[in-house]
Amino acid sequence: MKLRTLGLGALGLFALATFSPPAGAAEEMNFRVVGLDAGNCGANCPQVIAAQGEIGEGTPNAFLSFVRENVGGGNLHGILLLDSPGGKVVASMELGQALRRLGMAVIVARPAAEQASRNMALVSGRCYSACVYALMGGRKRVIPPQSRVGIHRMFNYSTSFDFSEGFVRERNYDDGGMRAMLARYASGMGVSPDLVNLAERTSPDQLYMLSGSDITRWRLGSRKL
Repeated sequence: MKLRTLGLGALGLFALATFSPPAGAAEEMNFRVVGLDAGNCGANCPQVIAAQGEIGEGTPNAFLSFVRENVGGGNLHGILLLDSPGGKVVASMELGQALRRLGMAVIVARPAAEQASRNMALVSGRCYSACVYALMGGRKRVIPPQSRVGIHRMFNYSTSFDFSEGFVRERNYDDGGMRAMLARYASGMGVSPDLVNLAERTSPDQLYMLSGSDITRWRLGSRKL
C-alpha cells in the first residue's frame, strides 16, 4: 500500500514557527489528518498525517490501521508530521519500519495548536529518546532548525518485592544485544550507527540535543524543507 507523495520542495511554502509545548504527562500517540496551509489552494490543499504523543507497544498497529482507513480519501500525501517525547524502543523501531515500507517522508513538526482557518500552519516539533528510531524510518527525513531531536541511553523499569524494603523499582539497561540490533537497523535506514553509540553513552537522566552538524554527520536528515 502506497500513499501519493508530495514533492518536499513545495513544503517551503509553509512557515514553521518556534513553539514550546506545555509541560505535563505524555499521552499515547494519536494520529489525525490535517490540511496544510499552502496559499490559495482551497479544497486542494495537501493533507498529511500528524502524529503526536508517546510511542507505545500498540502504536505501530494503530498507525497502520489509521493509514488503511484514510488512504485514498481527500488529498492525502505520504508525509508524517512527528512530535513525540519518546516511548518504547522496539515499538519505535517497528513504527519506523512501517514508515519505510509505505515510503513516507517524516518531518519533525506539528500543526499549530489553534488555527482559525480550515488549513493549518506548522510549528516546531520534538523527537526525543526512542522517537529517533521511528524518525529513522522516513524515506526522507526533515528536521527544521526550530525543531529539536534529543537522545539518551535506553532503559526500562522492573519491580521486585523485598521483605525489608517492600516493592522496589529498578532500572534495567541493555546488555549490548539491543544496541547491536539498533545499530544494524540504523545502518539499514541510511543512518550512521554511531548515533546509536552516542545515545548509549549519554546519561539516561539527560538528553543530548543534536545540532545541525550532528544531524548531517550521522545522516539523520536535512535541516531545510
